[in-house]
Amino acid sequence: MQTLDGVVSIPELERSNALVSGESEEDRFLVGLLRACADVVLVGSRTMLASPRGTWRPERVYAPAAAAFAELRRVRGLPERPAVAVLTTGRSLDPAHPILAEGALVLTTSSAAETLRPRVPAASEVVGLGDGGDVDVALAVAAIRERGHSVILSEAGPTTFAQLLVAQLVDELFLTISPLVAGRAGGVRLGMAEGIELLPDVHVETALRSVRRSAAHVFLRYAF
Repeated sequence: MQTLDGVVSIPELERSNALVSGESEEDRFLVGLLRACADVVLVGSRTMLASPRGTWRPERVYAPAAAAFAELRRVRGLPERPAVAVLTTGRSLDPAHPILAEGALVLTTSSAAETLRPRVPAASEVVGLGDGGDVDVALAVAAIRERGHSVILSEAGPTTFAQLLVAQLVDELFLTISPLVAGRAGGVRLGMAEGIELLPDVHVETALRSVRRSAAHVFLRYAF
């Protein structure tokens, strides 16, 4: 989801995602549908902090379609709910987040893994990936796939999305354009891909697969 002028997140504001979306029920339904089709939902630790009670289940984002989401997963031969994978360096991870008590896959660096394992509930698996200061997204995706998850839905932030793009690990993008204009005046208002400059050296091109509209919201689907 992004505003008409390209803002996807306003970190200093609580529930900025709801503000950006204009509280669109259709967008919540789409997110629920994507979760219902996914083997695993990938989030970052900052996304967790912004959603202290988040579970990333289909029915939590759009309750009216809970039965339909459950039936869709049953027909597709999927477990009752998608797994959750958390990408984190460990610095901003909240070990008390309820999703960790339920059981999640925590993907971090090898050094951070040693620190996190005693702090994270036993229901969650902590995996150390490489010795760098940041988590290698290619290693993270490989670890997810090694555990039998082929359909990965990324709900992580714009920095992770940019890293996934550079690593050529994005197959499709579902983008909702809100009719709102956020504006910028020196504060931190994030675009869709942050932290890495692509053009002119990295040329990432997409093919438009579908366009749908509900009132003034536009729902786009792209293939990479």
